[in-house]
Amino acid sequence: MRLLHNPLVALLAAILAAVGLILLTGQHPNLQWEAACAVAAICVVLALAVRGAMLRRAEATAKAIAKIGAVPAAQVTAGVPAEDIRIFQPIFSAVRNTAEAVERDHERLSESRLQLEVLLEGMQDAVLGLDAAGRVQWSNSAMQRLMQGTPVRHGRALVHTFRDPAVLACVQGTLDSGTAQECRSELLAHGSIFHVTASPLPGGGAVVVLRDTTRFEAVERQQRDFVANVSHELRTPLTSVVGYVETVLDTEPLTPAGHDFLETVLKNASRMHRLTEDLLMLAKVERGDVVIEPHPIAASMLVEDALRTVSVATYAEGADLEVGEVTEQRVMADEHAIQQVLGNLLENALKYSSGLEKEPHVIVSARAVENAVEFSVRDFGPGIASEHLPRIFERFYRVEKARSREKGGTGLGLSIAKQLIEQHGGRIWVESDLGQGSNFLFTLPLAS
Repeated sequence: MRLLHNPLVALLAAILAAVGLILLTGQHPNLQWEAACAVAAICVVLALAVRGAMLRRAEATAKAIAKIGAVPAAQVTAGVPAEDIRIFQPIFSAVRNTAEAVERDHERLSESRLQLEVLLEGMQDAVLGLDAAGRVQWSNSAMQRLMQGTPVRHGRALVHTFRDPAVLACVQGTLDSGTAQECRSELLAHGSIFHVTASPLPGGGAVVVLRDTTRFEAVERQQRDFVANVSHELRTPLTSVVGYVETVLDTEPLTPAGHDFLETVLKNASRMHRLTEDLLMLAKVERGDVVIEPHPIAASMLVEDALRTVSVATYAEGADLEVGEVTEQRVMADEHAIQQVLGNLLENALKYSSGLEKEPHVIVSARAVENAVEFSVRDFGPGIASEHLPRIFERFYRVEKARSREKGGTGLGLSIAKQLIEQHGGRIWVESDLGQGSNFLFTLPLAS
């Protein structure tokens, strides 16, 4: 009976039985009905036997596959008939290889997760993760310390952890737009200032990083105050020195050597005086003491006024000041502040082009862009190397220090321009290639 467990043997037995019954009915025609019933009964019995055999083999194979990866390979096929092992061996091998690959991937993921946890726990910055709905999913120990004993509410909306509107708006903006956003917060912890960065996650949600900048901002504020105080103390004596030297040069008879000596004194005293004035101006702008009062004004008028002012300066003698494309649209601008920005950019363009061109050529333009007007001051001087471009708007940064001193530059004009443009809600940048000149651009918002 065990032979019938093999489907091929059972099929062969059924065929033989049917043939035998056909021969029997040929010799005894009166037994046809009985023979038909017998064939039907044999088929039913054999079908049940085959079904049972197939179920047993499928069950044994399933158990063997289930053991793959959990027990040694030699024990996988224990209890499985040899013929089934031969038939299903490719399946066993494929499943075993897949199980091993899954196990390796699982180990790598576990190791990566552990490394990420160690990295997050080792960070001094507070970090938390949000899902697409804005619910807190995880946080590091620095975040727990920031909460000063109040637990971070995982699985709840961020508003249950932070109440600062600036932080909530920053994070919500990242969740809505899918772009990184930053803000400054003074309400997360008493007496502390935090720089908050919210970055989107590929699958939805965001990572929020909070960096404590309290000490950094305090040191920076002390430096600014020190520079402002020193500049203020130097301004009065420098003004006196410049005034007395100019008086002597204009009224007293001097030898050629004495005249050259006093000219050198005047040149350097004037440069120091200008430096102190720029330092005081920058300190006021950074502290917010300079009040920007934007009002609607035509972009063309700003360009014309700036060119009219610069054209009479000594450094503009012999220069070709060209007006490029200029729009008549109005922008929101503090006229005095923008004149200072354009004046600084034009002065730099003319001074650093002189000596390299027989006639320095500068093009000033203002074209309409989306929701703004883009101003441009283009020169055809030596250009700026790419490594200097990211730092060109830093305080006291000079591309060519010797040439800047020779031209009387303080290294503060572009920094002041950047602060003023940002206070207007615009941005300023530079495009330049060595030997091709430089193009300084800034935007101002359109007047509604």
